[in-house]
Amino acid sequence: MQKRTETKVIINEKQFCITGIEEEEYLQKIATYLNSKYASAKEVKGYKNFDADRKQLLVLINVADDYLKCRQQLADKQSEVEQKDTEIFNLKHDMLADRGRIKELEDQIEELKAARIEDQKKMVRLETELANYRKNRH
Repeated sequence: MQKRTETKVIINEKQFCITGIEEEEYLQKIATYLNSKYASAKEVKGYKNFDADRKQLLVLINVADDYLKCRQQLADKQSEVEQKDTEIFNLKHDMLADRGRIKELEDQIEELKAARIEDQKKMVRLETELANYRKNRH
């Protein structure tokens, strides 16, 4: 079972005791984040005239906005990762195909070298025969 942390925090100038499985530092970060949202909301024109529910709703909308933007960024990043994974897979596939093609070409080069050597031997033999034929003909 995970250890629970109980931490006293101040959110919107009120003290609360929050409990969670996270470290106290993380719980304090949550309070700091919420305080920043309250501070942003207080900058909205007419905020002082809003009733408590409307003030709370404004903060909740801003938190929800941040949350949804983060989810979208995460989805975008996951999509990028999937695209990169597909690209890497395709590059690896291409690389393996290229290696196979290189091997085929290297084998072909070796065959051509061997054929060239045989052709050179044949040429030397034919030149020798031709020289002997010319010598015997005279």
